[in-house]
Amino acid sequence: MLNAAYLRRSFGISGAAALFFIAGNSLAQKPTVVPKTFGDDYAGSEMCQLCHEDNFNSVTHVNAHRVLETDARYGYQGHVCEACHGPGAKHASTGDIAFIRFPSKLSAAATDKICLNCHLNQPTHAGRIQSTHAKNAVSCPNCHKMHVNGGTQLVARKNADVNALCEGCHANVKAQFEMPFRHRIPENAMKCVDCHNPHGTVRPTMTQTFAASEPGCLQCHGDKRGPFTFEHAPLQFDGCTACHEQHGSANPRMLIRPTVRQVCLECHANMPNALAGETKAMAVVPPAFHDLNSPIYQNCTVCHQKIHGSYADRFLIK
Repeated sequence: MLNAAYLRRSFGISGAAALFFIAGNSLAQKPTVVPKTFGDDYAGSEMCQLCHEDNFNSVTHVNAHRVLETDARYGYQGHVCEACHGPGAKHASTGDIAFIRFPSKLSAAATDKICLNCHLNQPTHAGRIQSTHAKNAVSCPNCHKMHVNGGTQLVARKNADVNALCEGCHANVKAQFEMPFRHRIPENAMKCVDCHNPHGTVRPTMTQTFAASEPGCLQCHGDKRGPFTFEHAPLQFDGCTACHEQHGSANPRMLIRPTVRQVCLECHANMPNALAGETKAMAVVPPAFHDLNSPIYQNCTVCHQKIHGSYADRFLIK
């Protein structure tokens, strides 16, 4: 089982966030049985159906929220509408919308409180409170449509629809996918949530995590997955973005610099550790015979082919 010390060491997160991650992922997805009592201020689903039949039929027949009506473990049988909209008796008797709750019109924090009553117990939503979406007041209804007339899902599922939804806010990221070397988002061959968990993770930029210490990149690039006998430190500690742009780049292989040697010299250069007042090198310095003026040594990966990690050579040559 994951522990807080491991999460702090692996991901650099605070103790509180680590404990929150553990709690969210250790809880079962099924809700805890909590007996609920409904007083006179509750109207019941049948009363809601009289005026809102389309929404009622959507929620109780084809919408994922129908489990609130059909599963006794949630405790909202006969009151599925009021699970999100609150007590509705006064609204039903007066018709005044001031007496009913609209989650989409509440503050992000108030909406989160409603949705997380059920979804907090799901590992996929465990990082919601810590996510940048939550911190930037992006509430659940900004992406999810709760009443889908005749539909079977709460949120867009097709690649093109998901990408368009994300690009509605992330225009700067959309521009990065116009670069010549990029992930295939414009072609809709993949979608943003293949790499990012919109509900939040313990990793920066809400990157998907498919194992305790693996970034979402390895879901597709499995040949780069370790553990290796000889690790390349940036992959272990900084991740793929130490060398690659995650969305798009003007450089081949989506590198952060135009040539391979420039990427390598970000770390492997004879630079003094000025912060520590020392003159020794900060990183492993190439031997003297590496004359970078010679074309022979201008592409490091000609020799160091296993730059992501090697099972046989500590210098990542084979």
